[in-house]
Amino acid sequence: MSKQIINTTNAPAPIGPYNQAVKTGNLLFVSGQIPINPATNELVQGTIKEEATQVMLNLKAILSEANLSFEHIVKTTIFLSDMSLFAEVNEIYGSFFMKDFPARETVAVKGLPKGVNVEISVIATTVL
Repeated sequence: MSKQIINTTNAPAPIGPYNQAVKTGNLLFVSGQIPINPATNELVQGTIKEEATQVMLNLKAILSEANLSFEHIVKTTIFLSDMSLFAEVNEIYGSFFMKDFPARETVAVKGLPKGVNVEISVIATTVL
C-alpha cells in the first residue's frame, strides 16, 4: 500500500520532521494542529474559543487539500493543557460537525507545542 503526503499553505507548516497529513488506502491521518494562523505564522493568543477555532480551521484546510470534509472524520484526539477548558473547546469543536460525530478522546497533558492550550489530530476516511 502506498502513501501520499498532503500539505497545504492554508494550514501551518510542520514545525518538525512530519507532514500535515498522510493518506494511505482509504484513510487520511492528520497531524495534530495547534492554533497557528497560517497567514501570519503566529500563534493565536486570545480566548480558548479563538484558539480552538483556529485549530479547527487548520484541520479544515488540510482536509480540503485532500478533497475531504469534517463529515469524513472517523476519529479525533483532543489534547488540552487543562481539563477545565473542555466545555469551551467542545462547543467550538461540535460546531464544525453536522451529524454522525466521530469517535473521540480528550486528554489533559502536561504541555503542548509552543505552550498552546489545545491541539487536535484526526483520522478521516476517503469513502463515505
